[in-house]
Amino acid sequence: EPGSWRWGTTACVVTGASRGFGRSLVRLLAPQLGPGSVLLLLARSATQLAELADELREGATGLRVECVAADLGCEEGLRRTAAALREVLPAVPAGRLLLVNNAGSLGDISKSFLDLTNPDEINSYFAFNVTSALCLTSTALHAFGKRPGSSRMVVNISSLCAVKPFKNWTLYCSGKASRNMMFQVLALEEPDVRVLNYAPGPLDTDMQLLARTKTGDAEMRQYFQSLQESGQLIDCTVSAQKLVKLLEEDTFCSGAHVDFYDI
Repeated sequence: EPGSWRWGTTACVVTGASRGFGRSLVRLLAPQLGPGSVLLLLARSATQLAELADELREGATGLRVECVAADLGCEEGLRRTAAALREVLPAVPAGRLLLVNNAGSLGDISKSFLDLTNPDEINSYFAFNVTSALCLTSTALHAFGKRPGSSRMVVNISSLCAVKPFKNWTLYCSGKASRNMMFQVLALEEPDVRVLNYAPGPLDTDMQLLARTKTGDAEMRQYFQSLQESGQLIDCTVSAQKLVKLLEEDTFCSGAHVDFYDI
């Protein structure tokens, strides 16, 4: 019937769920998840997660909403999150797994390539932006398992930066490029898992605010300022709606990089 989610019972996991694109996405997904579904929300801020979870529980009946407040960049946070996946996912009588790797950070964009000399800073960036996405995805796929008649979908929230270099964005660009390739390999190895690298476009978020105020390179800063001034920043909900539509239609080539502007 109209407005009903065609997916039935779903185990849905979203990282970076408390704000920005992640929050907009879960708000769109929650009301459409069939009875018996579980929504597992991951982010650093316990307070923001709890508020969002309460809001979603009120709006969707028969939906279980679970939260894990953890820093995916540290071992302990990653361990707790993996434990939650192993506990929650096998128990869902789901026909579908949907995992959205949305959590990410910009890194210190005031620095040029030549300023990046501290291995601890670089390693902690990749621990959060690359390592955690790989570990959580493999853990979730194991925990959900291969079930007859069920489907598994993995989404990587990517960026134009995965395919195009930007000054001062060494960490961000290389992290996004790394994730893109990582998920292409998953698509190749696991043909029964549907994999999508989705670039949501320049979103009107805190990250864009950082981009236009903190980027070291003046030209780049100006570029991001002009995006905002000319109204070219995209509302998170608009981009999240495009992603949901892509997943519903399910016609993308597994492992593909699909940009907001391609659709």
